[in-house]
Amino acid sequence: MAGSLRVSVIDYDAGNTLSVTRALEKVGANVDLTSDPSRVLSADAVVLPGVGAFGDCVKKLRERGMDEACREAYEVGKPFLGVCVGLQILFDGSEETPGVDGLGILSGNVVRFSANGMKVPHMGWNQISVSREHPVLDGLDGEAFYFVHSYYPEPESGDLLGTSDYGGSFCAAAGRENLVAVQFHPEKSSRAGLKLYENFLGWARRG
Repeated sequence: MAGSLRVSVIDYDAGNTLSVTRALEKVGANVDLTSDPSRVLSADAVVLPGVGAFGDCVKKLRERGMDEACREAYEVGKPFLGVCVGLQILFDGSEETPGVDGLGILSGNVVRFSANGMKVPHMGWNQISVSREHPVLDGLDGEAFYFVHSYYPEPESGDLLGTSDYGGSFCAAAGRENLVAVQFHPEKSSRAGLKLYENFLGWARRG
């Protein structure tokens, strides 16, 4: 039963935690919104949201000891979902905040849109194309999700799960092993977003 799965949503004063929590609860998760690393490590699954600047988000994570909690949760195999800037900070670094290291769980850097004359930030609904099948993206190829961002990661090819197009193709989803992360906001993406969170719970239960 989905409600028996305890999902820690990492609360580090960086954005969209309440809307993420509500969306997860709507699809049946038992959500623990927490700023305590030990509770993250005792959860069945972990969600890392994020809104704002890369450097600020990394700083807030480190102040709470959540950077190490995220790495450890990944290393011990907990199902892990990153959302928006929660995707970007999983990488090595970002052009947005040069000199600030990300978590380095995924290899690659985060770059700013050149967007070929398109407005930056990229804001609004855009379809995703699934590059590699993954249970969290099951049934979502071609669905539209809501994006708000000026930067996107460039993962190693094996970690790319999905793309979208804005003046050219860019990474919309990435992951490896027990980790998956998306650039868009599922919690602002209506039915398709709830389907993604539902898929994540199903994947976590099987995990």
